[in-house]
Amino acid sequence: MREQHKVIDDTPERSILARLVLPDTPVSDDPLEELYGLATTAGTQVVGELVQRRPTPEHGTYLGKGKVEELRLLVEKTKADVVVFDNELTPGQIRNLEKAVCAKVLDRTELILDIFAAGARTYESRLAIELAQLEYSLPRLKRMWTHLSRQAMGVGMRGPGEKQLEVDRRLAQKRIHDLKQELGKVELRRERQVASRQEAPTVSLVGYTNAGKSTLMNELTAAGVQAEDKLFATLDTRTRRWYLPNWGTVLLSDTVGFIRDLPHSLVASFKSTLEETRQADLLLHVADASNPNVFEQISAVYKVLSEMEIEEKDTLLVLNKVDAIASPAMLNRVLDRYPNAIPVSAKSAKGIGMLTEAVGEALGREFMDLDIDVDPSDGKLLAYLAARGEIVSQEFGEDVVHVRVKMPVAAMGPVRMTALSIRPAGTTLPVAPSESEPSTAATDVA
Repeated sequence: MREQHKVIDDTPERSILARLVLPDTPVSDDPLEELYGLATTAGTQVVGELVQRRPTPEHGTYLGKGKVEELRLLVEKTKADVVVFDNELTPGQIRNLEKAVCAKVLDRTELILDIFAAGARTYESRLAIELAQLEYSLPRLKRMWTHLSRQAMGVGMRGPGEKQLEVDRRLAQKRIHDLKQELGKVELRRERQVASRQEAPTVSLVGYTNAGKSTLMNELTAAGVQAEDKLFATLDTRTRRWYLPNWGTVLLSDTVGFIRDLPHSLVASFKSTLEETRQADLLLHVADASNPNVFEQISAVYKVLSEMEIEEKDTLLVLNKVDAIASPAMLNRVLDRYPNAIPVSAKSAKGIGMLTEAVGEALGREFMDLDIDVDPSDGKLLAYLAARGEIVSQEFGEDVVHVRVKMPVAAMGPVRMTALSIRPAGTTLPVAPSESEPSTAATDVA
């Protein structure tokens, strides 16, 4: 008998995009533009679109009754497999919509989680994605097997039994607990790894997804990292050495891109992956200056940084893709709002020299040239100065060690607590530590 091979249908799912626009919601000329990029990144073929504007969502179906019927007819006409909403829906709304339109329904959060799951490559990012997916799915579990939904009654199965839904929930909760424990261990390892990098200052690239961070990193460091014209091409942090003229070597990190309404579970799950950003000496916020929604995208990035409690970090705004801007007036409009921003094109290397110079100046503001007197018996402080600063000279006396060092301002906490005296390089009078300067002793001792 001839062996029969199963035919695998690799035809992409046909999707319809839908969005409810509420009052006071910033909307571009094309309200589904970003969702279209997400849907195509996820591998679907977009065959229809639907937008409704109303003051409040409908409780049961999110869209109004008339629009739900319009959506059902659109699904029937286009033979769509899935309807993707650019909104966050409740489990009840998803169930009601699926019954009404006879197609699978996804909301924005589930779509983003699916894209992240497909792009995760490292053990760390796969753990983070699985945790975020489980936390999203837990309140949405349905009875998948109706024959197991009743109490079991059979040989060896007599007793109270339990419903399959309860079993699923308990298994999901157990897996969530295990993932959090494992990610906690990963976070500790990452923190130690990042904190141990004492040989050079660190600079981290942040920005909206597809703003060109990876392309810029390749231009600055010849790193050869993946750079594609699609959303969330980079999910894992990569760090490379970057040589700055008249400065030296710094460590440059490329991180996962942000997006508006980024699911909170993803921000929490990717905490360890974003540790490079948390501990960086300087952030380069890369924005796509050619995007009509550049202002909203810049605001969305600052919102995520605020959620991570690192919005106060020294940041340079880099306006990328200036060679793709339709008119100079558009660039001038952005520069009017952000006059200190640096316009560049990572693709053509335009403005890279100006960016390099600005990074050197910004890092220079974070360093101090100091003469520090240390007790000869304080070997711990001497080792700390050598590890966290650049020793210019050392003179050993009987009662004191005179150290001239270039130190990061952020690393001065432990020095202020134990040094005999601290003064600007070349002066003779000690300078008392300023009480107004924040101490970072808790975070700077590796």
